[in-house]
Amino acid sequence: MGCNTHHPKAELLRVVRAPDGTVSLDFTGKKSGRGAYICKNVACLKQARRTRRLARTLECEIPDAVYEAMEAELAQRE
Repeated sequence: MGCNTHHPKAELLRVVRAPDGTVSLDFTGKKSGRGAYICKNVACLKQARRTRRLARTLECEIPDAVYEAMEAELAQRE
C-alpha cells in the first residue's frame, strides 16, 4: 500500500478494519475484517498515510491518533 513494491505475503504486515470499525495492525494475519497489506516498516506506513491509500482500501476514515499508535507499535517491533 505504501511503497508499491511486491513481496511475498509472509513478509508483509496486515492492517485490518474490524467489523466494529476499529483499525489496527494484525501481526498474526488472522484477525477478522477487511485487510490491506504494507511492508513491515514505519516509512511504508507513513507513505500509505500520506497518500490515504489505507483509508480508501479499508473504506473508512482513519484518525491521526490511530496512525500514530500504529507507527509506535510498528517501531517497537522493527
